[in-house]
Amino acid sequence: MNHRFHLGMWLVILGALHVIVGCAGFFAPYDPVAQNREQVFQPPARLRFVDLLGHFHIRPFFYPTGLRLDALQYSEDPKQPVPLRFFVTGAPYRLLGVLPARVHLFGTDHASVYLLGSDGFGRDLFSRILYGGQVSLLAGLLGTGLALSLGWGIGTAAGYFGGWRDELLMRTAELFLALPWLYLLFAVRAFLPLVVSPLQAFSLVIAVIGTVGWVRPSRLIRGIVLSAKERDFVRAARGFGASDVYLLRRHILPQTYNVMLTQAAILVPQYVLAEMSLSFLGLGVPEPVASWGNLLSSLQQYSVLVSYWWMYAPAVAMVPFFMVYLRVASLLQENKQAF
Repeated sequence: MNHRFHLGMWLVILGALHVIVGCAGFFAPYDPVAQNREQVFQPPARLRFVDLLGHFHIRPFFYPTGLRLDALQYSEDPKQPVPLRFFVTGAPYRLLGVLPARVHLFGTDHASVYLLGSDGFGRDLFSRILYGGQVSLLAGLLGTGLALSLGWGIGTAAGYFGGWRDELLMRTAELFLALPWLYLLFAVRAFLPLVVSPLQAFSLVIAVIGTVGWVRPSRLIRGIVLSAKERDFVRAARGFGASDVYLLRRHILPQTYNVMLTQAAILVPQYVLAEMSLSFLGLGVPEPVASWGNLLSSLQQYSVLVSYWWMYAPAVAMVPFFMVYLRVASLLQENKQAF
């Protein structure tokens, strides 16, 4: 029961993280593609409760920053404190991609607030990280779904029917295991037009990581099915005339569910990282659509790498997701009997 409680707690945390990213339009103060060329590479705003005179404010506020031409750096203007307001009306968005809305969790009446600073086009980095998480996490979830679906079907067929089918499917799996997926993506990309839409690039990433990643899950499923089909209760059911479909549905496939869940918790962060790597190299979702990978691509410029520390924020944003997913995978491994 203690293990189940911890598993439930971590699943709630994981769900909360996904809700925040899924409702990015509500939590993000600005449109992720909105630019302000007068506030390029602005450092993160410092939220305060105590002003320079020592007075305490219930509502958090910040001092707007302006570019000092003599020093070529931003400095705060203490004469014009800007209070942070909650549940404000702002740029339109679609909640969960469906419901049109304009209410944001926080914002200001005037002056832009950049909680995590701005990028080279004056776009709010906090908003872009939230919206970019939608693309990267969706890529991880869809890629995992595709890989596990293929692995589940192929592993079950190989393990249950055996013989030449098993030999053919496992030799094919070894071929896919040996494929360098990055070079495969290069080859596929070479046949496409120079400019592709974000949807085409996203679909290409999903197809590559999903079709290459089914091998390891299929081998695990095959091993479970090979063991399950030789158990006494399965033999008895077959002796009473049970069909293959009945045996698979009632006795064999339920034993693979825990492995599938564990593999999902392991593969999602791996595929998110794969999407980030591809987008970082320019092979994933292109600008202006945000993803964690192309947000980090600006770090390829040495001036950005050494001068603007807040541009590392997208890499930090993925850490809690990875930690929680791996913790859930560990707890699922410990709770095999619960499923």
